[in-house]
Amino acid sequence: MALNDKKTINGWALYDWANSAYFLVISTAIFPAYFLARTSSKIDIFGMELTNSSVFSYAVSLSYLVIVILSPILSGISDYSGKRMFFLKFFTYLGSISCIGLSFFSGDSDVWIGITAFMLATIGASGGIVFYNAYLPEIATEDEYDAVSAKGFAFGYIGSVLLLVFILFMSLKPLIFGIPEGTTIPYRLGFALVGIWWMGFAQITFRRLPKDKRTGFSGKVISKGIEEIQKVFTKVRSNPHLLLFLAAFFFYSAGVQTVVYLASIFAKKELMFSTDELIIVILILQLVAIIGAYLFAIFSKKLGNKLSLIIQVIIWAIIAIVAYMVQSKLQFYILAGMVGMVLGGIQSQSRSAYSKIVESQKNDLTSYFSFYDIVFKISIVVGTFAFGIVNEITGDLRKSVLSLAFFFVLGLVLLLATNFKKAEEGVKV
Repeated sequence: MALNDKKTINGWALYDWANSAYFLVISTAIFPAYFLARTSSKIDIFGMELTNSSVFSYAVSLSYLVIVILSPILSGISDYSGKRMFFLKFFTYLGSISCIGLSFFSGDSDVWIGITAFMLATIGASGGIVFYNAYLPEIATEDEYDAVSAKGFAFGYIGSVLLLVFILFMSLKPLIFGIPEGTTIPYRLGFALVGIWWMGFAQITFRRLPKDKRTGFSGKVISKGIEEIQKVFTKVRSNPHLLLFLAAFFFYSAGVQTVVYLASIFAKKELMFSTDELIIVILILQLVAIIGAYLFAIFSKKLGNKLSLIIQVIIWAIIAIVAYMVQSKLQFYILAGMVGMVLGGIQSQSRSAYSKIVESQKNDLTSYFSFYDIVFKISIVVGTFAFGIVNEITGDLRKSVLSLAFFFVLGLVLLLATNFKKAEEGVKV
């Protein structure tokens, strides 16, 4: 397939448009607040009484732990068998159907439906990303990675915002849609719409990206898949600067993704935001994030990926400290704008920087991106679990937020020690 083909790139970016609806509507804007509002402050889980905010945090952790276990094997199988599209489709359908299943969750009486469907949707969304990311070096040349990566995130922000605005309008004006006022139907219908949106727009991506090799799954595919991932692990382990980059990425991603998943929990409990107010906050964040993704792509082109990432990690550390001191809704709105500015940029630039480092390994791209994805997902497990533990021990969400500054500082130190050029040379050896 020709590189830098506009139609192919737009098709790839449209997957961000499709599945970002999950990350915005389900994991960030609506479901966390909906879960808190529809469940008791204490939930009995296997005989243990936990706060509902901690249960949500642990559900996120467990979901990503499942993917951490599965992803390396599946990625190795994907590289060996040439079935990258197969797995992208599998996780897409798992996630989108689970989003539809969330519409059946109404409260304490069926809390397990909510937890299970949320976890499966999270597994679907996060599981597909590793296969999606691995297409980037196949559709674009290295000099276009920053722009193409930023385009994917921008598509994701725009598409998910459009759907979120529609759900907000439906919740504010339910009678227009024949929905009684004062019910949870608009939100539950919104969860189903996310699944339909994700599944529907992903079809364009499936048609435009490179097709799988026409080979079946042989009896040796699992063992060969494991061998494939072991081979790449050996290469990663022998490349100290690639390890430094992945370690830095681990720590600052732990902070970033914990903020993404649990900011609405903080706003709901500490600042008494309503669900509709939270949606407005998230809309501000997402719209600013579009600007941030492109702004830091420009910075990266002029200053390089490393300096661009360093600037953003410093800003994130400041955000964690400021969040601890926030007292009013206005202050939180301003903070959301700051988060938005560096949210799209740090994710886009991290993916782009890693693509440049490993782009020479065409036959092992999924396995290399699997390591990137494993680090990303373990960071979410650690970040959200730490958030929940601090919350359980102190009973103070503010201290949980402040603890995230630790992750950003460690990420900054490791990033400063990383030599991107040596990391790239190490991959080619």
